[in-house]
Amino acid sequence: MADFFDALDDKHIAMIGKQPVFFVATAAEDARINLSPKGYDAFRVLGPRRVAYLDLAGSGNETHAHLSKDGRITVMFCNFDRPALILRIYGTGRAVLPQDADWAELSAHFELLPGTRQIFDIAVESVQTSCGWGVPFMEYTDERATLKKAHAQSDPEEWLARAQGRNRSIDGIEVRTTDRYISGE
Repeated sequence: MADFFDALDDKHIAMIGKQPVFFVATAAEDARINLSPKGYDAFRVLGPRRVAYLDLAGSGNETHAHLSKDGRITVMFCNFDRPALILRIYGTGRAVLPQDADWAELSAHFELLPGTRQIFDIAVESVQTSCGWGVPFMEYTDERATLKKAHAQSDPEEWLARAQGRNRSIDGIEVRTTDRYISGE
């Protein structure tokens, strides 16, 4: 029931564009597997073999840590409407922070949101689709404003100190941290 592709095609891109949520999975040797849900208008298809997503500061920085060690990443989209479909993007990724040379080029594809910490740039190695028949129907009503609101109300210096203090994963893997607060204005 699964089909594999070397790159994203127009049907894949159209399906991705309709999804309000996606899931990201990473792992590193001797570390816990990380699986995170993502929302907001934060995912971009940059080409058939390149995608990226905007990452806001949250409770940890596991994806960044794992990518710095291993590079492997899987992004999954589920169609909770019709037609039933699951789409997975397998690839290698890297964190691009505001202080990095390629930040300007990559960030131009996004509306920067309050609390933006980094963008994950992902080279697509393969794409898999599967039936999705076991995925329930669900209705999207709205995004939660809580995370953006919390970041927007933060004192920039306090926010930056907190973000820079999250310089290790839960398994002790060091991560690079942002050098600036992004207000999203």
